[in-house]
Amino acid sequence: MNTISLKENSSEAKLIFEKRTRLNMTQKELADAVGMPKYGDRTIRRWENGESKPTTLELRSILSFPETTPFASPQDADYKIIDLFAGIGGTRLGFHQTGRTKSVFSSEIDKFAIKTYQANFGDIPVGDITKVDEHDIPDHDILVGGFPCQAFSQAGKKLGFEDTRGTLFFEIARILNYKKPKAFLLENVKNLLLHDHGNTYHVIESALKELGYEVKLLVYKAKDFGVPQNRERIYIVGFNKKKVPNYTDFIEPIPPCTPTRVGDILEKNVNEKYTISDKLWAGHQRRKHDNKLAGKGFGYTLFDENSPYTNTISARYYKDGSEILIDQPGKNPRKLTPREAARLQGFPDNYIIPVSDTQAYKEFGNSVAVPVIKAIAEQIIEVLDNTPN
Repeated sequence: MNTISLKENSSEAKLIFEKRTRLNMTQKELADAVGMPKYGDRTIRRWENGESKPTTLELRSILSFPETTPFASPQDADYKIIDLFAGIGGTRLGFHQTGRTKSVFSSEIDKFAIKTYQANFGDIPVGDITKVDEHDIPDHDILVGGFPCQAFSQAGKKLGFEDTRGTLFFEIARILNYKKPKAFLLENVKNLLLHDHGNTYHVIESALKELGYEVKLLVYKAKDFGVPQNRERIYIVGFNKKKVPNYTDFIEPIPPCTPTRVGDILEKNVNEKYTISDKLWAGHQRRKHDNKLAGKGFGYTLFDENSPYTNTISARYYKDGSEILIDQPGKNPRKLTPREAARLQGFPDNYIIPVSDTQAYKEFGNSVAVPVIKAIAEQIIEVLDNTPN
């Protein structure tokens, strides 16, 4: 069967194919993005082949999927940032929401995260940062990024810049060393403080100080900033002591601690494909029972609309959703939808999700709580605003 000729004979097929091509999405990605049921990619394939036709509502849902970048950097922003280990741009988004920054460089290695980043910010991050010469990084005021947690060799025991070589943190350190931006914000898991008996964080902090930065360690929970998720993370804030002599003016954001409720992020009329199967539900219950007998606290956790907050969503959420299951009286519980996962991290609803559900769960699980970033960004910018020229 000739797909092209069928497309030419069907206006709906042509419209859908051209829309999907412009979006650079697979049939599976488009099906998930517009909320089609399980195996929706097969339906789109039939539509594009002219074997069947969508309803007016289905066609409108696809054709109305956004193509305009919602978070492009303002050209007249006051401060330039670079976004390292960018993921899907959660940290950049927190700074963007201040209305004061524009991104001049970003780096990310995952091809699906890059697709999501491009759809939302209009930029295509460069790939492997280890292959980017620091001389080629644009001048910037603020460096932001998360980085994988790796143990450092204690062989040198200089506890500074040299001891970070061979780790991904070194990529951040070498750029700070060469470009010397005014400030930085780094995010990581709280366990970094205990990693390798505390040596890892000690080396990181020593290296940053050696490079001329005043370093401030912050620890925050997402639920204290208005999103219903018990996600605790560390945030390392730094100021270049020569360029920002008023670095002591930095004030730690005070969490608003407004009450949160899981129901505030839940969608209505959720597709049945998110309800877990009888087999998976039975497995969850069996493992929880066995773990309880063994004295372990691990197992699925149920939440409902009146729960104040959920557990921390992880990058492995796509596997079985066990850490956050939504109770559905009278039937098996369900997983969060990708949009709900986005809301759980504080991403606005106009944030575009152009990838499959599986990739979306990974991306939001790996990302940051945007409201926390915004609160810290505002305080960093406050200091820079008042820096003497």
